[in-house]
Amino acid sequence: MPELPEVEVTRQSFAARIQGARVLHLRMGKPLRWPLGCDPGRFEGASVGEVLRRGKYLWLPMIMPGQVSAPPPAECEGLLIHLGMSGSLTFRDAPGAAGPHDHFDLDTTHGLLRLRDPRRFGAVVWGPSMTAGLPGKLLEGLGLEPFDPLLDGAYLHDRLKGRSVAVKQALLAGDIVVGAGNIYACEALFMAGVDPRTPASRLSRPRCQRLILAVQSVLRQAIQLGGSSLRDFRDAYGSEGHFQLATQVYGREGEPCRACGTTIKRIVQGQRSTFFCPVCQKR
Repeated sequence: MPELPEVEVTRQSFAARIQGARVLHLRMGKPLRWPLGCDPGRFEGASVGEVLRRGKYLWLPMIMPGQVSAPPPAECEGLLIHLGMSGSLTFRDAPGAAGPHDHFDLDTTHGLLRLRDPRRFGAVVWGPSMTAGLPGKLLEGLGLEPFDPLLDGAYLHDRLKGRSVAVKQALLAGDIVVGAGNIYACEALFMAGVDPRTPASRLSRPRCQRLILAVQSVLRQAIQLGGSSLRDFRDAYGSEGHFQLATQVYGREGEPCRACGTTIKRIVQGQRSTFFCPVCQKR
């Protein structure tokens, strides 16, 4: 599943080129996770504003014909896009005819934005703003962005109080901080020296601070490396990510730890594989 780094890499790969483009036509294919929620012809003649990201969602604000001045992007009506389990966006001048797994085309004067989603767990939904309608409902429970100035060790420590669940599962929940998906949570916990099985409420404030810094460092590196292409992730121009080549523990079961030489272990937590070093990471 594309996680926050992959979604941010996708946004960066097409956002500047599509901004200011005039919408020519919107086509919807087979039903996705939720219906579009408006007439596909609604946006013809509108201009695309600054593309935003919130968690693993992208927001395409639309400046409607006749608007004298555009409101801030989050306050425009627009489209919320989620890539689901297998979705990817491409932005091309001449992408060719839509295939059987191409379920959304936004044809503009700058090119065509297309969502390909073989499993159809993704979504494209209309909203009167980023914080109203179905987009508002989908985004309201998300935690802080990983680079939000409010996110620090004290904040994490406070939000983990009373949680007996393992710290890795607390990170994956997404209601404290977004973006720490399975790969990145494993890597951040290794960098912070925290055993993923540790009860969340047992983390001290200093360890919480180390963990937050590790989450930020791992996500920053992942974005710089273009995300992780474990299966079929590509950005909007078809480029692969390379973070999977730099992992310290993820996907390395049975291999020696790069720090101490101990064999990397794999366990299952919440139906997800967790990779860790039993020596470098302490409970």
